[in-house]
Amino acid sequence: MSVNKVILLGNVGRDPEVRYPSQGQIVASFPLATSDRAYTTSAGTQVPERTEWHNLVMWGRNAEVAEKYIRKGSRLYVEGRLRTRNYEDRNKIKRYVTEIYVDTFEMLGGGQRPNEAVKPESQDLTMQAGSGDSNGQVPF
Repeated sequence: MSVNKVILLGNVGRDPEVRYPSQGQIVASFPLATSDRAYTTSAGTQVPERTEWHNLVMWGRNAEVAEKYIRKGSRLYVEGRLRTRNYEDRNKIKRYVTEIYVDTFEMLGGGQRPNEAVKPESQDLTMQAGSGDSNGQVPF
């Protein structure tokens, strides 16, 4: 048995880039930033805030919702899977990119009813109530 599960809570770095590949299914991609807070160790050493950037990819209904509602600065709770792919750039150098294929997500903050979530396209395609409390916070 194996598990490939990613859970992120962060801020969108730019508006989603939406494409319609030849298969006809919509794809949205955009970066998400997560940060570790700055802190001071017991020895007095200051450790600065550290930000990680994650490449998110959404397909189908999730991508449609992203195109309409997600904007730079939006706060998202995301669940998905890691995927790594490679390609050759213009200079024939092999490059690798790791992406998060989003299964479900919740938009947190203003501009949305609390507890809205989007389920993966293999399930019901309507927006469903999430598991957060009444003010839209993640339950942990």
